[in-house]
Amino acid sequence: MSISDSRGQFITLEGLDGCGKSTQLARLAKELRGDGLDVVATREPGGTATGERIRDLLLNPATSGLSFWAELALMFAARAQHLQEVIVPALQAGKFVLCDRFTDSSEAYQGGGRQLGSEPILELHRILCGGLQPHLTILMDSDLSASLERARRRHLERLSTTAPGVVQRNETRFEQENREFFQRVAAKYLEIARRQPERVVVIDARPPADQVFPVILAAVRERLNLKQ
Repeated sequence: MSISDSRGQFITLEGLDGCGKSTQLARLAKELRGDGLDVVATREPGGTATGERIRDLLLNPATSGLSFWAELALMFAARAQHLQEVIVPALQAGKFVLCDRFTDSSEAYQGGGRQLGSEPILELHRILCGGLQPHLTILMDSDLSASLERARRRHLERLSTTAPGVVQRNETRFEQENREFFQRVAAKYLEIARRQPERVVVIDARPPADQVFPVILAAVRERLNLKQ
């Protein structure tokens, strides 16, 4: 399905682990719902029962020895299911879809971080996703060290607040990569933004979250011609 065939709006949030995407997406969803819009908030990998099982496999550090190509294939398997079950039906119904990560993450993490290059990711996107692109992507450009520290601290906080007997997901597989890996990820994200400025808006995510959100909201309203 071409993005022009949909009546809805597809917005993605991208950036390094710990940059604050999830927090900002939740705030954006609440604001847009307050404007009377029908909003679907989702995430990748995940978003469906199948996708969440793949997420468990991909993000758990116990998954050792996984080839980079297998990792990429699993990301796109989850994405293809996500499109079929959630994203495309919502767009066809005229809803606003807010997604925490999409194919840009694969290009940044597997193409850049894993050094597989952009070409195979873009070709898989063409084949498996029909080339569907967001109307708007918010790229949260953050300080690398601060983002990684926040991601690790967030995981420890989740573990400390887990009720007895409840199994807590361990999603630190990517967080355990070295600094050079994340430098390549960040560089690839900025490359994508330079390549597609009509779609990708780079937001400085270094200030406090309360200062970042109004900038994101203004960008969304301006780019999508929403009422202020």
